Amino acid sequence: MKPQPRRRTLLLSAAATTGLLMLPAHRALAQAAAAAPERNLDVPYVPTPQEVVDKMLDLAKVGKNDVLYDLGCGDGRIVVTAAKNRGARGTGIDLDPARIAEAKEIAKKAGVSDRASFRVGDLFKTDVSEATVVTLYLLPTVNVKLRPQLWKQLKVGTRVVSHAFDMGPEWPPEKTAEVDGRRIYYWTITQANKKEVA
Repeated sequence: MKPQPRRRTLLLSAAATTGLLMLPAHRALAQAAAAAPERNLDVPYVPTPQEVVDKMLDLAKVGKNDVLYDLGCGDGRIVVTAAKNRGARGTGIDLDPARIAEAKEIAKKAGVSDRASFRVGDLFKTDVSEATVVTLYLLPTVNVKLRPQLWKQLKVGTRVVSHAFDMGPEWPPEKTAEVDGRRIYYWTITQANKKEVA
């Protein structure tokens, strides 16, 4: 099935005015957006460096009992790393069929196809309720739009980790970390979050 076209919501000029693009992760997304043709994607494909992937998984304390969803998974490296190095089960969602094909091939080569699955899908229409961990490398506007969905669907105690961008002042992070100038944000779903969308 052909994925439904989606609006590209790259508000990079707004990020630039706040100085965010000085950080490597922000600059990488800006450069990808400028170089890529118009493609109905919310976020251009920019892979998360492996050392950032490892720190994201460390921050969320991902282990063998976890179910990880990576929204906007790109080449699947977060899901594959969680499956290979930590024994977790994971699902990657991306709107780009080329990225999903690449992720499946990488998972196969890593020997984790039984624990790492990938599918073409709209992250705003994806049921993530089984997740114990959700990982993101999106844009601020996309994160904020996604926030009510996470609050509604995820169970209390589920961990959310974002590379580079936060969730807005309405949901300040519980923890932050930095790797080579790249910021990582961490939250857990609380009962208060659930009440916000009740």
